[in-house]
Order: sequence, then C-alpha cells, then structure tokens
Amino acid sequence: MKYLEIITAAVVATSAMTLFSYIVSGIFGKQYREPVLLQFVIGAIPVKLHKYPKILWSWAIHYSIGVFFVILFYIPIWSSRTNWYVLSLPSGFVAGCIFGSAGILGWRIMFRFAGGNPPTDRAGYYIHLFIAHIVFGVAIAVVHNYIFSQPSQLILI
Repeated sequence: MKYLEIITAAVVATSAMTLFSYIVSGIFGKQYREPVLLQFVIGAIPVKLHKYPKILWSWAIHYSIGVFFVILFYIPIWSSRTNWYVLSLPSGFVAGCIFGSAGILGWRIMFRFAGGNPPTDRAGYYIHLFIAHIVFGVAIAVVHNYIFSQPSQLILI
C-alpha cells in the first residue's frame, strides 16, 4: 500500500506542480516549464540525442525527482515511533518550502553545468519554482489525507 500511495502522490503532486508551471509560464510569457528547461540541461550533455528522446528523458527525470521528493516527505512517518510528524496541509506547505529551496539550488547547479544561459528569466523562475514546490508539497498532503486516509482520520491542521 505504501508504494501505491508514493506513486499516486508523486504523479498527482508532480502533475499539479507542472500544471501550475505551464499556467504561470503562459500568464507571464516566460519559460518556466520544468520539462522544457530540463531539455536545455540535457542538451549540454556531450551525447548526441534526437529531439524526441530529449523530451522523453526530460519528463522521466522530472517525474523521477517527484518520486524522490515524495519518498523524502514520507521518511519521517515511516521512521517515527512517536506522532511528532503529521502529514497535513501545513506540513505539506513546509515541505514545499524546503523542496523549493532544494529545487532552486539544484536548478542553479544544472544551469551552471549546462553553460549558464537557460532560456528563462532566472530570478523569476526561482521565485516561481519556490511557489510551485509549495503546490507540490500541499498536493502530497491532499493525496495522503483525501485518498489514502480514512474519512475519520483526515488532518487539515
């Protein structure tokens, strides 16, 4: 059951974050779409890839990172012998802030590796990325509380 919840939470949360990124990208006319920016980073790898494998690799990497972050989110629950950690909307918000900070650091490293000139406004992208990860963290909590918890055990705060 844990694996089903992790995969479900990762797909829903990563999709919610990606949808948010596509919407914000469209509203502001900026390139904030993670899979597209990952294609830029993949393009810096000295291996010749055709266009379609880059697209597939970028989406696979994006969702794999989502699975990794969801597992990090669940580790305190699995390892805790006490109830100090509750998977709730506020903890999803806090986790999103932590993941957003980690994401900014990761993208800064990837952009530097890729030559430093990504097709985006970096300052705006980092602000957007931080907020997108809050969407991600809250989505994990929603999946846990509204899909995998018993109705009597829903935790909002």
